[in-house]
Amino acid sequence: MATSRRPATTATATETRAPRSGLDGFFRISERGSTVGQEVRGGLVTFFTMAYIVVLNPLIIGNAPDVNGDLLAGGDFAVIAACTALVAGVLTIVMGVVANFPLALATGLGLNAFVAFAIASQMTWADAMGLVVLEGLVILVLVLSGLRKAIFDAVPMTLKTAISVGIGLFITLIGLVDAGVVRRTGAGPVPVELGVGGQLLGWPVLVFCIGLLLMLTLYVRQVKGAILIGIAVTTVLAVVVEAVADIGASFTPPDTVNPAGWQLNVPALPDSVVSTPDFGLLGEFSLFGSFAQVGALTAGLLVFSLMLADFFDTMGTMTAIGAEAGLNDADGTPPGAQRILVVDSIAAVAGGAASVSSNTSYIESAAGVGEGARTGLASVVTGVCFLAATVFSPLVGIIPYEAATPALVVVGFLMMTQVRHIDWDDLTVAVPAFLTIVVMPFTYSITAGIGAGFVSYVVLAAVRGRAARVHPLMWLVAVLFMVWFAISPVSDWLHRLSG
Repeated sequence: MATSRRPATTATATETRAPRSGLDGFFRISERGSTVGQEVRGGLVTFFTMAYIVVLNPLIIGNAPDVNGDLLAGGDFAVIAACTALVAGVLTIVMGVVANFPLALATGLGLNAFVAFAIASQMTWADAMGLVVLEGLVILVLVLSGLRKAIFDAVPMTLKTAISVGIGLFITLIGLVDAGVVRRTGAGPVPVELGVGGQLLGWPVLVFCIGLLLMLTLYVRQVKGAILIGIAVTTVLAVVVEAVADIGASFTPPDTVNPAGWQLNVPALPDSVVSTPDFGLLGEFSLFGSFAQVGALTAGLLVFSLMLADFFDTMGTMTAIGAEAGLNDADGTPPGAQRILVVDSIAAVAGGAASVSSNTSYIESAAGVGEGARTGLASVVTGVCFLAATVFSPLVGIIPYEAATPALVVVGFLMMTQVRHIDWDDLTVAVPAFLTIVVMPFTYSITAGIGAGFVSYVVLAAVRGRAARVHPLMWLVAVLFMVWFAISPVSDWLHRLSG
């Protein structure tokens, strides 16, 4: 059976070189088997695969009215985009400098939708952002107390591997959905299908397929910068296709739908390349206003929901990134894990304080790792690109999903190869590993996959007489996940008791 071989640009931490001074010494670039060129390319690739958040976050949180019917920033998407890029840039640079880890941060998808549609509908947006700040502060306390790291260390190595594999499948599905290859049916017993009606539809999907094949070809040929070159060439192709065919967006507010259109950004050359950023949302939050709006019980449950998602999303993401980069130790722990968790916790606070929703670590960072990123220098490059996006936002809008998402599919393959390290003969860990892997993509949630794995692990260990081998923190976390999965009926029950 043929075995896969990584290109030279993805040397692992075991392939070390002599450390140098200056930039190389500060980021330990040579020590981790990398080069400045690899780090720059990796940082650029991570930015290109994440840049969509600058456009998408305003569409999500800017279109959701709060309890008073008011839109964030009065519906001015440019203000939201500028603040989104600013916070992402600053915190990603902090991650690179403080934690020296190739991990980028930005407003968390899923969390922003939960905040916009489930929380802000019950209170003002400033109150909702206050809850995000509180959630981040709680997590920061848990990190500084050592509890978050202790929980991470209590997770069996097999489950850590399963988390990485599950995230690989998850980002592959993200890439296929964002490119329009896989679509929601919206009706009937089958939730998703190939394209529209079982057929691939439109030029944008063809652009994605060409970009994916190009990227794979360059990768297997071990071309340096394969992913970055693939994104750049596919973007140029997309601009040409749009100029010739005049395809347009897949959805134009309020209700114009074009199934054959581009999924987010329309790759057309902008009238100008710069814009003046407006950061007027900074500081627009009310720390305890939500308690007066919805009561302490409801506010506490909302903070718990946000906290659990943030808490374990980052744990899974940093594990997967470290494993893909070959940086994790024998226990599956990435270097500087405590610093990574501290920066991520501060990011949640910063996102709320900037009124753009909780910021968190992005699994799209794996695309940069696939390009060779091994140190925090890549994160600094990504962060600088986000800061530049506050001014050069028209240029960011050129890159469509269809050009960036092939990178997620390629990296998904790389992460999937770790499945061979799982002991499938030991059912006590194999079944939880399986549930972790499949629940993540099928529920579109890293947290749900981790929860399914943790709960099933402690239950199966107990029924097989291995309860004493399970770390006490795993029992605690499993119980918390059971509460999280049942949060809706528990919330209703508590409301009935208090009413």
